[in-house]
This record gives sequence, structure tokens and C-alpha cells, in this order.
Amino acid sequence: MTELNVLNSKFEKSNSLKVNADFSVETINGAVVHQVVKATLAGRRQGTAATKNKALVSGGGKKPFKQKGTGNARQGSKRSPLMPGGGTVFGPTPRDYTQKVNKKVMLNAIKSVLADKHQAGKLHIVEKIESNGKTKDMFATLTARNLLPALVITAENNEVVNRAVRNLERAKVAPVDGFSVYEAIKFENLIIEKGAFEKLLSRLV
Repeated sequence: MTELNVLNSKFEKSNSLKVNADFSVETINGAVVHQVVKATLAGRRQGTAATKNKALVSGGGKKPFKQKGTGNARQGSKRSPLMPGGGTVFGPTPRDYTQKVNKKVMLNAIKSVLADKHQAGKLHIVEKIESNGKTKDMFATLTARNLLPALVITAENNEVVNRAVRNLERAKVAPVDGFSVYEAIKFENLIIEKGAFEKLLSRLV
């Protein structure tokens, strides 16, 4: 059982929330967080690097020179890797860098990140994130409470909050369904709506 502070829409402490989850230091598993972050970054790679091998180089229908009498090594095709302009040997080919992450590993990583943010005092649960959609006002609010840089997680896709946060240089916003362990580590503060936090906890139980 862990007791967490809950902020109101003005990011001021209003009440507390008791959750049936252990966010102690002992629950932080750096190894699984590292694994998930590596998988996330690997999945973002395009994997489109390619070179032409002997089969893909054009030409080569005719023997480049006669078999004997030239003093050169015999060659059967100008597409050979031994010939200028020939194919590349063992060059890169398009591939998928996606790494599979088991469900339990992902959930463990999410719990570890939440526990780490809580232990560092960087986990901020807000009853409801409200905004007029203006980046200037959102920046002033977060700066006044020293909450930047921050990852803002909403319970659902909120276009008004999105508009206010997405142009901030040191902040990013995403709905809870798109919660990323990598993004949570990337930003110092984690600001999350109460509904979104409870949704995350339901996955961990």
C-alpha cells in the first residue's frame, strides 16, 4: 500500500490517494527498464539500409574479356564483386529491427518507472489537467511550480491540452494508451491525470 499526493487543476496539493501497489526502491528493476528502452529505440529504426549485391547489379550478360591471354584473372561477369562497379559482398539489406517484449516485462518496466519517479518526488498526479489551449499559459503554470521538463499523460486524447503542451520545448503530451517507458525516462517529471494513473495501475494488478 502506497499513499500518493494528488494535485488539483492548479497543480496544488488537494488530497491523497492510497493505491494497492508497492512503489518502494526495492521494486525498481533497472534491467527490465533497459530492455524495454532498447526495444523501443530498435523499433523506431527504419531498417531500409541496402546495397546492391551481384544479383541486383545491372549488366553482366556478356563475359567481360576472353578466358586466356590477357594476363588477368578469369572473369565470367562484370557484376562480380571483384570487378569495378560489381555487386557488394555481405552488404546491408532491408530488415526489421523490432524486438519482442513480453507483457510481464513491459508491466514490470512501467511499475519500475512509476516507483522511480515517486521515489525522486517527480511523480505528479493531477485530478484533471485543465487548459485554455494556450502554450504561453501552460508554460507559465508549469514553470512556476518547477515541473519542466515533463511528460504529460492524459486519461484520454485531449486536443485542448495537446495544443497547449505540444509546442513546449521541454514537454510532451500523450494519452495513457500511448504511455511509453522511454518517454517517461526521457523527461524528468511525470505529470499524469488521476484517471490515467488508475488505468495504468489496473494493468499492473
